[in-house]
Amino acid sequence: MKKALLTVFFAALFCLPGSLQLSAQDNDAQNKKLIAKMDSLRNAIAAAQQHRNRPADNAGKDTAATFSDNSSQSDNIRPLLPAEQLLAQADSLRRIYDFPEAVAAYNAATEACTDSTERLRYEDELVLGENGLNMMDYCNLPRVVARQKFSVRDFFLFYPLPDNSWRAIPNQLDSSDASGIIQALYIPDDASTIFYSAQDKDGIRNIYTSHFQDTLWTAPELINESLTSSSNEIYPIVSPNGKTLYFASEGLYGMGGYDLYSSTYNSETGDWETPVNMGFPFSSPYDDFLFMDTDDGKYSIFASNRDCARDSVCLYVVEYDAMPVRKQISNVEELRNLASLMPRRTLSRIDNSSVATESSNSEETGRYIKQMNRVRELRDSLNNVFSSDEFLTELPGIQARLDSAVKALQETEMEFLQKGIALDPEKLQKDLERQVVGASSGYTFTKHHPGAEISLNMAEPPVLFDYTFKILPEAQFAQDNTLPDGLVYQIQLFSLSKKATLQQFKGLSPVFEKEVSPTKHIYSVGIFRTYSDVLSNLNSVKRLGFKNAIITAYVDGKTVSVSNARALESKMKTQYKVRIYPDGASLPKDAVTALRTMTATDIIKLTEDGSIIFEVGPIDNKESADAIVQVLKAEGVSNVSIIDLGKSL
Repeated sequence: MKKALLTVFFAALFCLPGSLQLSAQDNDAQNKKLIAKMDSLRNAIAAAQQHRNRPADNAGKDTAATFSDNSSQSDNIRPLLPAEQLLAQADSLRRIYDFPEAVAAYNAATEACTDSTERLRYEDELVLGENGLNMMDYCNLPRVVARQKFSVRDFFLFYPLPDNSWRAIPNQLDSSDASGIIQALYIPDDASTIFYSAQDKDGIRNIYTSHFQDTLWTAPELINESLTSSSNEIYPIVSPNGKTLYFASEGLYGMGGYDLYSSTYNSETGDWETPVNMGFPFSSPYDDFLFMDTDDGKYSIFASNRDCARDSVCLYVVEYDAMPVRKQISNVEELRNLASLMPRRTLSRIDNSSVATESSNSEETGRYIKQMNRVRELRDSLNNVFSSDEFLTELPGIQARLDSAVKALQETEMEFLQKGIALDPEKLQKDLERQVVGASSGYTFTKHHPGAEISLNMAEPPVLFDYTFKILPEAQFAQDNTLPDGLVYQIQLFSLSKKATLQQFKGLSPVFEKEVSPTKHIYSVGIFRTYSDVLSNLNSVKRLGFKNAIITAYVDGKTVSVSNARALESKMKTQYKVRIYPDGASLPKDAVTALRTMTATDIIKLTEDGSIIFEVGPIDNKESADAIVQVLKAEGVSNVSIIDLGKSL
């Protein structure tokens, strides 16, 4: 028996599992080669910096020793590495999680770059390295349950989400073609609110939301300013309790590629709060996306291409942690190990009931499918048990469980026959065809079916009316005759005893109508914020034949004389704000103290295009704004600008 068992083991070792072991060995060897290459690149960078810092009279001798290929070729001095090579080296260091060295290489590349336009791009790349370096201080330590590689074309179908809920693109909500990791939208049949990613007019993917009201879906709206960057946001998923939105972005504060973010819903403001990068090991220098928590609160799942070829992604399953403990990791090798997310084989901790879901609505069919899947899982485990070091002890137990599962399945079939229960053959076949992956690891990924083409009865988005004064081929009446708050000027055209027609306005737009009485209608055109603006357009109106046109003025919708309006306008002050671009995520303590001393206005922290900025204002005069800028620069904050907010009462 033992001899036969060993024969089976060696046959399995050289057939199925062997390829997996070889792949793992090759991957490890490839990583070691890459790390060795980066060590060599580090030395080259250090040598280049050392060469640049040599005194001129000793440069030839010293650089010959530094850059020589070997002792016999000391006269062959290599040229300095160009900025492009340094940048490529920095990118490579960042991709193997060596952020301290990557930042040094980015700084060297930026210093070596002489093109001012290109230098901005180098500085943007430097920010990615600095972000990764900063995030090393706040690393999560999740317990990894499983990881499995899937095709990029259908990986999303293996998530434990309702069947038929993924919709292929292009579709009604997203007219763009599938590309790379962006393949489908998650739109469940029973949803009353949907969140999805689609391209705007500039081809950038933003997150939109729509709600079902009565018989219509509301027109799609951008979800939030703080969740919208200058680059792409994809795969939004709301947590089971509806309080957290997970999504991926390549434009917010991150370390390169798509990073994962979470945003909490604020019930008081009725809006989503500023998103937070989920940090290591969920985010990485690669593409990380489609994060979700399972409905039972046991697991979190996300996708990444950090260890995959272009045509694949890995799904990672970790135990859900409501209050994760964060740890500072300064050792690069430790960070690499954390980012590899290797599962801990503790099968007793794994509960597959949350992931191996059935699509059948029938209780009897559901029970039968569950038993069938159990048999398939155990057969899969039996086929893969030989890759385990403890196959001799695991095999008898798995075989016994398989025998028991087959017997239970047969008993269920007999029970159905005796009770006259008829299974739906078409639905049963559809469920049995579902691909089940990963049973040998103790966690099962079950493939679901894609949903039908989207057909939503959706309201048309509102068209925003343009109230800018203009002369068109055909005049337009104002969509709303209500005047905005504040000081406003208009050009009054004429009054009539009956309603005017569009032809009477000779293309002037927008035309405002004020009905004083059934027999008196006053018509004016335009909304102007300054007297000089309305005056510069008055002659254009008169030249069209409106010789009796006059300027009128209003404050908060109430009529005032033009002279009073001009006097009021002269008292209006231009306000300013100071915008600060810090080197990191916060302002120096001395700079904050100086600001508090100089002004009582708010200091607001914002995110713009993935970068942290601060704004101070409003400030009543330019002199005060200039003084704040000078104080900030004295405290070492050099990237500061003044923004003109316009005039206000």
